[in-house]
Amino acid sequence: MPATVHVRELIADDLDAAWELGRFAFGSDPQRPASTTATVPGLTRYGAFDDAGRLVGKAVDLHHDQWWSGRAVPAADVAGVAVAPEARGRGVGRALLTGLLRGARDRGAAISALYPTVAAPYRACGWEAAGVLRTVDLATAALPRHRPASHLTVRAGTPADLPAVDALYERVTRHRNGMLTRRGELFDAADRGLPGDGVTLVEADGELVGYATWQRGRGYGADSVLTVDEALAVTAEAARELVGVLGSWASVAPTVRLCPLDGDAVSVQLPLESAREHERDLWMHRPVDVARAVGARGWPAHARGAVDFHLTDPLADWNTGTWRLAVADGAAELTRVDGEAGLRLDVRGFALLYAGAAHARSVAQAGLLHHSPGVDPAALDLLGAGGPAQLLDYF
Repeated sequence: MPATVHVRELIADDLDAAWELGRFAFGSDPQRPASTTATVPGLTRYGAFDDAGRLVGKAVDLHHDQWWSGRAVPAADVAGVAVAPEARGRGVGRALLTGLLRGARDRGAAISALYPTVAAPYRACGWEAAGVLRTVDLATAALPRHRPASHLTVRAGTPADLPAVDALYERVTRHRNGMLTRRGELFDAADRGLPGDGVTLVEADGELVGYATWQRGRGYGADSVLTVDEALAVTAEAARELVGVLGSWASVAPTVRLCPLDGDAVSVQLPLESAREHERDLWMHRPVDVARAVGARGWPAHARGAVDFHLTDPLADWNTGTWRLAVADGAAELTRVDGEAGLRLDVRGFALLYAGAAHARSVAQAGLLHHSPGVDPAALDLLGAGGPAQLLDYF
């Protein structure tokens, strides 16, 4: 393959080749969908082309927003990355992701997340593993049952209830870190029919306080599984009610499959000590624009301080340089400063700290943070204030 590749946004004439590239990479159904469109609201498709004009790589920038301590941060979440087998190991993926990051920065993105099929190529481009989306199986009969609360109403949801479901999702997730806001063009354009096979609602005085969306699956024997796409609540009573409804499926669906959200109202009601892991999907994070990533997010009100550090980002040169992080009163700012700094941070270390996935001393032990003699690396724990990030959406 020639040494150079050319990265640009895909147009309508490129979509056949892009679909074929993805089909081979991910083992998709050989039957192509009846129609595709060059313009999908809320995403940008990128392609890498060789000197002969052949498409040798592709990737998609999903225009998501993520919640970070109460503020929505614009994200470039990456999906559908594929490189032609004859072009692998020749820098195509790196060129493609460099172009995607530049385009994402130009449109205002601050951070990026992705689910890798293999981590090494993304580590080489500045992403770092920051968390795991876990799917677990529980014995339905083991779910706790209780006498239904008289002040709560449990009923099946309808499409008219979806705005209230969206609002409750936001109540649960907006104070966390990393969760998708589920706002924007990608979600506005989505089919707004009921998700899965059913939605169970819990209400108190007409107000939604809990919901579960689920898929019944097939059969009613020992291998039957009730898949719960999401179960969230804003009170302990509503959570107990939801878990009781899920437990009522025990006679026909011996297994409940779900993704627990750490420390939320529903998860603390589940017998997670007996859970069997069904699947785990590693996700990775990196900044698109470090100054924007710091300034756009919320910060804990108690966090206060300042620290200087030098950042190295081989793919996004606009991030490289010496910076001063200042945090106070629930906000932060990252500004460029002159001179050297006693703390030298790799962009992967920045990703770990920003996502709350590691402490600064651990990042230093991993070789992603270097410090001068007498300089305590723990000063950069300020960048990780706010607790660990978590994703509940797969993309």
